[in-house]
Amino acid sequence: MKIERTIKYEADRVKGFGDEVSSVPGCEKLQACIQCGTCSGVCPLSIYMDYSPRQVMAMVRSDFKNEVLTSHTVWLCASCYQCTVDCPREIRITDIMYELKQRALQEGIYPKKFSIPVLAKEFYKMVYRYGRVSENLLAMTMFLKSSPLEALKMWRLGLGLILRGRFPLTLEKIKRRDELGRMMKVVDQVKINKLHDELKQARQHVAARSQA
Repeated sequence: MKIERTIKYEADRVKGFGDEVSSVPGCEKLQACIQCGTCSGVCPLSIYMDYSPRQVMAMVRSDFKNEVLTSHTVWLCASCYQCTVDCPREIRITDIMYELKQRALQEGIYPKKFSIPVLAKEFYKMVYRYGRVSENLLAMTMFLKSSPLEALKMWRLGLGLILRGRFPLTLEKIKRRDELGRMMKVVDQVKINKLHDELKQARQHVAARSQA
């Protein structure tokens, strides 16, 4: 992966972002990071990331919100928890990565053509609408929305699988889908309200610190 480094300025920061993330349960120890690099050293996927886990922790603390949420790093995290296990300050780095993923999706700030966030969004939509995941249709939708040209290159393989019955295009559904939709909507609203409360508390905390 090609990495382009640019100088960061004070104007690039979104003040209070680091405090907002730190206020989320499981992310409280973010500020205790000593930048030792253990997380980056043990991460099996760090060589493919545009920013190492250590750099992401530093950028979150420094309020570089847009750079973090649009990076590939949070989406490449395999949730193996090796960084969390080995962290000398017991920081739950994997949980912080999960929080960054959720914020990226909620705010629409993520690498648009990167397949993993596209897959996450389409997976949720399919469960919300039908209660089940039709894996073949999910994979096809992900390819068409993230890399349509690559999907077209595989038309011959796809046609062969369809003709042999190995790629069914039937949509799986459950009964009483409307009830599941209502439950998921309630959960979503609770999460949104909680996020708004956390943002409000974090901003009040930042304002109090600046006045002290």
